[in-house]
Amino acid sequence: MTNLALAVLAFVGGHFLLSSPPVRKPLAVRVGEPAFFAFYSSLMVAAFVWMVRSFLAAPLIPLWGVPPAARLIPLIVMPFACLLLVGSLTGRNPTMIMQSVATSGDPAPGVLKITRHPMMWAIGLWALAHLIVNGDAAALLLFGGIAVLALPGTLAIDAKRHARDPEGFARLAAKTSNVPLAALLAGRARLRLGDIGWWRIVLAAALDVVLVLAHPGAVFLTRVS
Repeated sequence: MTNLALAVLAFVGGHFLLSSPPVRKPLAVRVGEPAFFAFYSSLMVAAFVWMVRSFLAAPLIPLWGVPPAARLIPLIVMPFACLLLVGSLTGRNPTMIMQSVATSGDPAPGVLKITRHPMMWAIGLWALAHLIVNGDAAALLLFGGIAVLALPGTLAIDAKRHARDPEGFARLAAKTSNVPLAALLAGRARLRLGDIGWWRIVLAAALDVVLVLAHPGAVFLTRVS
């Protein structure tokens, strides 16, 4: 369990440390953005592999009981998470690394009207849904760590984007929200399904079906009966 805790600390802490301006900026200036990104990505991939291997080797230490009805939580949450993930990967996403807010037109197309951090919320919702239905110490470390990286990480991204481009971030924030659906419910944004793109909705549904069918063999779900 100690090995898993260290791996999660390396993965989560490494993301926050290396992406923080006091660390990232001088390194990127010294070696260049492409080299820094390659270095950063390599370290995080190594930490991720270490974390997964440690999770699979960790002892099963139950922390809470999981009622049968709770198993429905991932089935309810994951279609929404898949839509956010697909939308973040197939459209303009100014909150992702090395991207910026459009200087003209709609600053928040597609799923960005749901949340300006669609990928982070997709990962965070996935982690929280599977944390609930596992209920053991190793799952708490793994899924809890990933949720901490994803969801509070959105606040760190907002701060960095605001510092880098105050005007562009203000345009984006005026039409979006961090918390999913908040801007829509407040009337600051309007969304039609066609704005997302029907093909993205179909692709997200297909991804969800694939994940459900692959569930027994999924690496992260081996502790879910």
